[in-house]
Amino acid sequence: MLKMTRGGLQWLEFELFSKIPNVVHGCFLRHGGFSAGSCGSLNVSMSRGDDPGAVQANLEKICGLFPGMRLVGGHQTHSDQIAIVGDNGDIIPSCDALITNKRGVALLIKTADCQAAVVYDPVRLVIANIHAGWRGNVQNIYGKTVKRMQEEFGCRPDDLLVGISPSLGPDASEFVNYRKEFPQEFWPYQVTTNHFDLWAIARKQFQDAGVLSHHIEIAEQCTRSNPEDFFSHRYDKAAGRQATIIGLFPFF
Repeated sequence: MLKMTRGGLQWLEFELFSKIPNVVHGCFLRHGGFSAGSCGSLNVSMSRGDDPGAVQANLEKICGLFPGMRLVGGHQTHSDQIAIVGDNGDIIPSCDALITNKRGVALLIKTADCQAAVVYDPVRLVIANIHAGWRGNVQNIYGKTVKRMQEEFGCRPDDLLVGISPSLGPDASEFVNYRKEFPQEFWPYQVTTNHFDLWAIARKQFQDAGVLSHHIEIAEQCTRSNPEDFFSHRYDKAAGRQATIIGLFPFF
């Protein structure tokens, strides 16, 4: 991944997306914002007990990097609900995946160990941003989002480009109740006792949906192991949430 810095903010960009001129994207680190304590400093969630004014200032600072972009997020519920974003407001209720072909819209996913997957169709000019914790993987929200992109916009899975954000790595992905929580097809991804490679599971789910292997880039940076740069629920249950965004520039 490529590390970017501007205006005191730091974010990571996928090399797979680096030469695409009409797309803005980034996995933001926790630095450069206005929040304090466990939410310090670039928390983008209003549900963490943070000062709402600080959260709004953080969101505005991110938006300020990309003039003309409207930031749209959702109330994430660890579901498989998918929303098509048009002119239906800046906060979508009860959804964990957002899809749009609207220019000037940046889709926001909030994470603190979960995965955010940004998706771009360079042929149909459609984007998606997907939140997947382990419950999202179990519900295969990745495969369902690819299918929805096909149904709504005629996207072909083999055209899609996918980037998966920093998230819980194999060494930190302990699930002592995995026999109850995971379907048996996940069990081969156990790398050590009770620890699972959720990155490999995500890759397999996108491939099963028809996305080409070389069109998938996984950050492979563990949020639990790097709390100085990332919010991590497993490291600190009071932690804030970092932003991953993808948007289509207003003019191209």
